[in-house]
Amino acid sequence: MMKQEDIQTIFFLGIGGIGMSALARYFHSRGYRVCGYDRTPSALTKELEEEGMPVICEDDVNAALQLLNAASGCCVNAPEEPCKSVKDTCLVVRTPAVPEENAIYTYLREQGYEILKRAEVLGLVTKQMKALCVAGTHGKTTTSTMIAHLMQPVNAFLGGISMNYHTNLLLDKESEYVVVEADEYDRSFHHLKPYISVVTAVDADHLDIYGTEEAYREAFAHYTSLITGALVMKHGIELEPRLQPGVKLYTYGVMNEGVSELVSERPDFYATNIRVANGDIRFDLVTPKGTIKDLQLGVPVWVNIENAVAAITVALLTGVSEDRIKTQMASFKGVWRRFNIHVNTPKVAYIDDYAHHPQEIATAIDSIRKLYPDRKLIGVFQPHLYTRTRDFAEGFKRVLATLDECLLLPIYPAREEPIPGVTSEMLGGQVVQKAELVAELQRRVAASREPVVVLTVGAGDIDRLVPQVAQALSE
Repeated sequence: MMKQEDIQTIFFLGIGGIGMSALARYFHSRGYRVCGYDRTPSALTKELEEEGMPVICEDDVNAALQLLNAASGCCVNAPEEPCKSVKDTCLVVRTPAVPEENAIYTYLREQGYEILKRAEVLGLVTKQMKALCVAGTHGKTTTSTMIAHLMQPVNAFLGGISMNYHTNLLLDKESEYVVVEADEYDRSFHHLKPYISVVTAVDADHLDIYGTEEAYREAFAHYTSLITGALVMKHGIELEPRLQPGVKLYTYGVMNEGVSELVSERPDFYATNIRVANGDIRFDLVTPKGTIKDLQLGVPVWVNIENAVAAITVALLTGVSEDRIKTQMASFKGVWRRFNIHVNTPKVAYIDDYAHHPQEIATAIDSIRKLYPDRKLIGVFQPHLYTRTRDFAEGFKRVLATLDECLLLPIYPAREEPIPGVTSEMLGGQVVQKAELVAELQRRVAASREPVVVLTVGAGDIDRLVPQVAQALSE
């Protein structure tokens, strides 16, 4: 493996991904020459270029070598004459989203460039600081962003854009901690060295990788064996942790009135006395050392109560004061595409969310029903991946049926090829093309005799329609 002191240039294959862009920014801040490739230009790739990290969007070997040569100060441009000085000082970081047949990846691999997965590189970072990791099927990004906000100043690699800091990377040379989202896809989180880790949920996902629900949970069990300080685990989830000797286990949850009296075994940290009024959510937090009264939730969404309990638990374990926690929790603005309210008028509200798993969509719908109990709910879902659509078709169908009206976009393939018979039509609802969506939503809202909430969900490129939908509905 290349020595760290020999690395001068880092080339990111898939630099426009949220996790990859955070790593690119981190190494750029450390003085490395950073550049990369992504399949499509985006607001994020534009930001990286403006920050001094050039990006190409064509899968072309010549273009990639010209980019590398320019970054490294080498004059050789032709792929058949690779510049040795570039190869010997360049680290290539690859995301699994880049397919094996990608021409640039194929060339760099065949030429013997040092290539590491994003998770391997992130793992190296977690070995240099005390890593506060958040794992789980749901809630990783919001919970890790909450932890980072509670602990500021701190280092953090976030899986979304923080609405408080307008970035997915936070840096502080004085802090001994780094907050990291621990992604289970492709067993990536097995490369990390967690000091404290939250595990939010182990509902099966990524069955294209794991095959069975049992194998999925087994990956989490192994992950817990890597923790060196403490595990903060959601109370009641189906996981038997394998903790090293000396590693502490804490559970967390929500125990509102009418529930806590019926449960004999309570979590170590839990929310109770939850009050919802006038768009505001407040609760008390019971801890092993007492109760923190009247915490205000900065983003008043029901599911964020649970996320906040997990984040506050980590903050308390690392020594953050109760007063600081109350101030920071109230000022938390959330994460881009995590239940963002873009329009909120008496006639129509418009909410966008990253949910792409049946349970996540169910949670978003439940939160909306609590916030807007008397409104019609129109949902738009863009399925993400053919395999996930196939594996969870019945779950998607059940949860989407709870909407008052359901629109579906075609499946977003990401890294996958189509699977015969697997389409959005199998989930129920009316399928529309992206070009037709805004007009269709305008028509439905105008035709409604009652106030409406419009919800868009999905992990593909549905987010690029958000500004158009917001503008149309605000009019």
